[in-house]
Amino acid sequence: MDLNTGISSEHREKLAGELSRLLADSYTLYLKTHNFHWNVTGPMFQTLHSMFELQYTELAMAVDAVAERIRALGLPAPGSYAAFGRLASVPDTDGVPKALEMVKLLVEAHETVIRTAREVVRAAEEAGDQATADLGTQRLQLHEKTAWMLRSLLED
Repeated sequence: MDLNTGISSEHREKLAGELSRLLADSYTLYLKTHNFHWNVTGPMFQTLHSMFELQYTELAMAVDAVAERIRALGLPAPGSYAAFGRLASVPDTDGVPKALEMVKLLVEAHETVIRTAREVVRAAEEAGDQATADLGTQRLQLHEKTAWMLRSLLED
């Protein structure tokens, strides 16, 4: 069945592509954050373990919202590690970094997601898609706040 929601098929395809990148970046960040939650050690263990749990829990909800927006636009959402590997800008982290290196890597990953979310908002504004623009803006705000909070842990 064809969609007739006021957004052209060309715009819907472009939006789904941008949202797919956001989904892949968000899922990769989710996995990185969950990994760090499991493996953090040192004097900041309790603080970081708890903080990372809050962050990966929020990301789990976010990936669902992004994937469902892609589906609402009438396109399939990517859902495999292979697809995410092709689409993501957030790099994997091998091994188990020290606690403060984990924080630094998460700041960098959140900043990557921020840049991806900005592209979603730009594409949505071009398409006149307020729902996708709103989702992108919400993601942008959350990742900016999280990056700021993590960055503050790195200051002397």
